[in-house]
Amino acid sequence: MIQNTSEDQFFKNPVLGQPAGLFVLFFTEMWERFSFYGMRILLILFLTASITGDNPGWGWNAENAGSLYGTYALLLYITPIFGGIIADRYIGYSWAVVVGSIIMTLGHVAMFLETPFMLYVGLGLLVIGTGFFKPNMTSILSEMYKEYPDKKDGAYTIFYMGVNAGAFFGMMLCGYLASNLGWRWGFGLAGIFMLLGTLQFWMAKPLFGSVGDVPTKEKREAAIAKTDISNNPEDTPNPYTLIDYSLIGISTIIGLLYAFNDPVSKIGGFDLFDFTVWGLDGSVFVVLVGLALFLYLVISRLLRYTTVVRDRMIAVIIFAFFTIFFWMAFEQGASSLVIFARDNVDRTLVGTSLTVFNTINTLLTVVPLVIISWVLFLLAKQTWKKITASNIVLAITFVIVWAISLWMLNNEFSKDSSEIDPSWFSILNSFFIIALASTISKLWDSKYNPSAAVKYGLGLIIMAIGFGLLAYGSYGVATGVKVSMLWLVLAYLFHTLGELFLSPVGLSYVSKLVPARMIAFMFGMWYLAIAIGNKLAAVLGGQIENITNAYSLSTFFLIFTIVPTVAGLLVIALNPLMKKLMHGVK
Repeated sequence: MIQNTSEDQFFKNPVLGQPAGLFVLFFTEMWERFSFYGMRILLILFLTASITGDNPGWGWNAENAGSLYGTYALLLYITPIFGGIIADRYIGYSWAVVVGSIIMTLGHVAMFLETPFMLYVGLGLLVIGTGFFKPNMTSILSEMYKEYPDKKDGAYTIFYMGVNAGAFFGMMLCGYLASNLGWRWGFGLAGIFMLLGTLQFWMAKPLFGSVGDVPTKEKREAAIAKTDISNNPEDTPNPYTLIDYSLIGISTIIGLLYAFNDPVSKIGGFDLFDFTVWGLDGSVFVVLVGLALFLYLVISRLLRYTTVVRDRMIAVIIFAFFTIFFWMAFEQGASSLVIFARDNVDRTLVGTSLTVFNTINTLLTVVPLVIISWVLFLLAKQTWKKITASNIVLAITFVIVWAISLWMLNNEFSKDSSEIDPSWFSILNSFFIIALASTISKLWDSKYNPSAAVKYGLGLIIMAIGFGLLAYGSYGVATGVKVSMLWLVLAYLFHTLGELFLSPVGLSYVSKLVPARMIAFMFGMWYLAIAIGNKLAAVLGGQIENITNAYSLSTFFLIFTIVPTVAGLLVIALNPLMKKLMHGVK
């Protein structure tokens, strides 16, 4: 019998079989992802665009741009650890989402101004705001469904459709405005939707009751009781020692110093690690020291656990290690692939090819908008009296999106020839996820459901095939000659398939393998692996010009073909060991 009347009320007046509040979260996440991916797809293009011409940028080389973006991407996965702690202990999930949204809105405003100082301020604000926003949206969703586990899978599926819908329209529309009206309009549009998304969420507060508020003392005690080690004899205490805290602090400081020093040394000319030790560059030496300290911390803690718990945590760490290689390659979509699309892909269309593209682009734009607008109508129909202002704000957001989309489509149909914007190709990842996710999910529910290690390996190898196609398509291409866009479309298809094989598996196994009392620590480890992968992706992606000039464009893509393939084969070979380490968890 469920006692919480506010939560009972929350589940009345459903939309598509789910509580109306889910769709408030859906749209909040959608507009945040709109702003995030809309800005992200522009950053590298803006930084590396020529300082002359109709739409001048800053004229940076790819290495410097990748260095700055890499540090930004790394920090995006670090700050949520702290944002989650602050929300859980002090301000609650709802306030954390609002605070994060406001800070991110200010970040987009700063980037709209396009000055060097304000760009750095804007990126910093986006990092801090994401730290508050990112972990707490899913925390609200989890709290909503804690008494309704049978509805949770469907809720998360709908929620992540919002993630991909926001990414899809953000990259499409922000990219188009930046290309046709100027960079600041792309950055500005991202900020507008971040603000409107914040307003509609906060104005929908009456729909949520106490969900998302600061946890009471009683709730904290109940949560602790659920994870009491007396319920699990394998989950013995392993308190942090002073040495543990010291190692965490020192390795964190070293990592952050490297993250900031990388762009500062390349862009600003000030190198904090301008020295050599035993023949090693200062930055390499410092990173190795930080890595050694962190490994000592992890190993020393693992040795203190019981056998089963230790083995399962080792399995998680192995998965996290291979996760680095996946994101190192996959996140080329934010750096080298947008540069490749701009400089090396034949994007010019005329005649029949232009008509076909405009038709496809119209369907890709209008069909999702119609479906999501219908969901908005259903939400308003159920909640108009209770959250009128929130529904009005949501209606305004869709009027703006429809207006910009129709203007874009009309503008493209009026041209006799056109050049596809390089940011357009990035929407293919979101499109393929929406189109293929249910098929892959059904595959895992069938008799062909492989083990976690095999899924991981296949994910890495399938993604590597996408880079192999790019390497083949650009093989022997002379300087100044451009390759067919078909190779890039196919690459995004295989990258998305690889993501669908691998990405959902990792977080699922963290929750399955790690005792509840230690899950926060291991999730932190997991996001640290993703952060490292993102940083490596940007650093290596920034070498596209250097490697192409020294060797060839095909050689650059071969790196991301060979490394993930080897990693994939290795993790598949480890399958028997992984099964043993997981002690029956499937």
